[in-house]
Amino acid sequence: MFVFLLLLLSTSCNQKANTYFEKKLTFPNFVTSDQKVKLAAYIVPTQQQYEWQQLELTAFIHFGMNTFTGREWGDGSEDPALFNPTDFNAEQWVSILQQAGFKMIILTAKHHDGFCLWPTETTSHSVAASPWRNGQGDVVREVKEACDKYEMKFGLYLSPWDRNAATYGDSPKYNDFFVRQLTELLTQYGEVHEVWFDGANGEGPNGKKQEYDWVRFYHVIDSLQPRAIKANMGDDVRWVGNENGMGRETEWSVTPLYPEISESIRMENERLKISATSEDLGSRELITEAKTLYWYPSEVDVSIRPGWFYHPEEDDQVKSLSQLVDIYFHSVGMNSVLLLNVPPDRRGRIHETDVALLKQFDHYLSSLFENELLTDGEFEWRARSGASREYMVKKAETINTVMLQEDIRKGQRVESFSVEGWIEEEWITLAEGTTIGYKRLLRFGDVAPERIKVTIQGTRDIAHIIKVGAYYASPLSNNQKEFRLNEKPL
Repeated sequence: MFVFLLLLLSTSCNQKANTYFEKKLTFPNFVTSDQKVKLAAYIVPTQQQYEWQQLELTAFIHFGMNTFTGREWGDGSEDPALFNPTDFNAEQWVSILQQAGFKMIILTAKHHDGFCLWPTETTSHSVAASPWRNGQGDVVREVKEACDKYEMKFGLYLSPWDRNAATYGDSPKYNDFFVRQLTELLTQYGEVHEVWFDGANGEGPNGKKQEYDWVRFYHVIDSLQPRAIKANMGDDVRWVGNENGMGRETEWSVTPLYPEISESIRMENERLKISATSEDLGSRELITEAKTLYWYPSEVDVSIRPGWFYHPEEDDQVKSLSQLVDIYFHSVGMNSVLLLNVPPDRRGRIHETDVALLKQFDHYLSSLFENELLTDGEFEWRARSGASREYMVKKAETINTVMLQEDIRKGQRVESFSVEGWIEEEWITLAEGTTIGYKRLLRFGDVAPERIKVTIQGTRDIAHIIKVGAYYASPLSNNQKEFRLNEKPL
């Protein structure tokens, strides 16, 4: 690898370099700070990470014991007989979400209460002990089959924290137990596209805090489902750092941050003073201090309701269309993938209020982006720092939204840019930004320019801009309460 590094570093910015580093690059000791920044521009996603980024819209399904107890975090003592949806219909979930433009569903196969939505051999605390389907039901299977029917990708959330398991807190025994559950899920249901872990942890019955064997969990996933994305506490996709649907203004996919699956990684994150919630995860200053960089893009999770599980008292608190569109612009429009939680009700169906909102959401986005108002924004542009390019706007059209995209298969490189409009014989600044990455969306007041000009003000190497688009977004009024952040933890 050192030979490749030397060749790359000796290649000037106006020459073509073909060396890229998939997912990870550890710097040798001889590279300078400036060379580190340049090398960061050549770190690229794996094919699985790239395909994941293209999904843009994914859905979380929180459904389980909490749906029937009215809680968000169960304690594991719940009677399995409480789980009894009256009109369970996984096809309704999947078809509604597929029609709304979502590309993958992630199901909570087990939440912190330890109740399993599949008939596991590891515990009696599962659907097999419930009256639903006379104890013969399998939520995981029905959702997976519906996903296959509607050509939706399928993912699983298996909570490492299990408040029902007697072995929790006895780390080796519980890790064996958890691996058996993970193995069942990854071998009995066909292809799984994403495995989603959180870091929730507490004391077990023995009063000790469980120590998760993340390295072992990764090995199980990689051996049984090698194409599956490992998310949140996984090493393919990171948590954005909040549960409000808000990405960073500057969102780098190349970062020294790594999930703390070992003491050495924890110490390195501590040395760099970074975590999933840090504002700066990829600046030049941070890169110069780093020993290793990773392609580790952001996933933005948020619920359509105040809670993550369905509660009937929240039927009038579902987000408005304007709130959901705002979340879209602050997630997908800021180089992230949106993971929107849509919790089914006690019938086992997505509630009518949520269905109506999802249909409105899809209609709004489809109407917005199907009407491209530039005539020439599809050509690839290899842009150096300071370079500008003009694009023609269709005659007499009003715009208020601009899209920019980099070819992330050739790295994420843009550090700053501006967009101007030619209006009444002068260039007027419409928007400015820092990072672009897979997709950046910018909104501004209504204007009718003859053309727009994009200037790449700063870049780490030649930037590969593959799309510039301009659109008109119809105004939305928010007739509901003011937007408030999710108050209930996952």
